Amino acid sequence: MDVSEAVDRRVSVRAFTPDPVPEAMVRDILERAARAPSGGNLQPWRVYALAGEPLAALKQAAVARIAAGGDPPEYDVYPADLWDPMRSRRYQCGEDLYATIGIPREDRPGRLRQLAKNAELFGAPVGLFFYLDRKVGPPQWSDVGMFMQTVMLLAEERGLSTCAQEFWARLHGVVAEALHPPDDHMLFSGMALGWRDAGHPINTLRTRREPLDAFATLAGF
Repeated sequence: MDVSEAVDRRVSVRAFTPDPVPEAMVRDILERAARAPSGGNLQPWRVYALAGEPLAALKQAAVARIAAGGDPPEYDVYPADLWDPMRSRRYQCGEDLYATIGIPREDRPGRLRQLAKNAELFGAPVGLFFYLDRKVGPPQWSDVGMFMQTVMLLAEERGLSTCAQEFWARLHGVVAEALHPPDDHMLFSGMALGWRDAGHPINTLRTRREPLDAFATLAGF
């Protein structure tokens, strides 16, 4: 698989099989992903990988924490008053997602149940949790994002699938209780990693993309 194929194949998978992922494969992906760029070569990312019993315990604790209302979020994933066209894109993404599993907009309990599956990493056998020092700024946040994207593409190359989950910013307390990160580090995002359930309808979703001319300006060619 070449890079273009990996980019095209990558989607946010929300249903995984329980089949384990070998530790050696996870180690190889993370080690290779460290070649991702970072300004000044700061390499600001710190990642924790969980599987087996430690992950099962975290999932159980996360489900309980969600039922109790979650943690105060580490940061706002979206601006408070999201504007168009981004607002419309987010709305359409939600509509398309829930349509794949037959949950209409008026079924609020059904939508909340699906949202809560984030806390179970959608059944993935591996959970990745990405931290960075609280003192760094937006440039280093973007570096962590590039590291995560590299992880996702390397996973695709190996036949694995992923789902990046900023949702875990709402559960940073319960994750910290399990992982004991440095006090000066914050949880940026989680990521589900595993083998996609090819027969689950939710994995048929391919979110829409704007045409090139809607977001790019080219000159001098």
